[in-house]
Amino acid sequence: MMTQINYIVCAYIYKSWVAPYKSQRSFALDHNIEESIVRKIKNTANKKGNTDYNIPVKTLIKICESRNLKLSEFFFELENWSP
Repeated sequence: MMTQINYIVCAYIYKSWVAPYKSQRSFALDHNIEESIVRKIKNTANKKGNTDYNIPVKTLIKICESRNLKLSEFFFELENWSP
């Protein structure tokens, strides 16, 4: 699992939270991140090209805080999720 952690984290965020959103731009605005970060998450989740986005903890915290989710809760959800 650790060898694919970037993919797993990005796939979870993209499939669970970004994809159902009305647009990547609105997700970025609502979660206090740049739209380019959302594209990196999407490209890693979809295994597009050589993209392997190593999401910074600071970015992960911004996303989680915007969703009223503790970082520990995020990892608990991630642990129980299958891509």
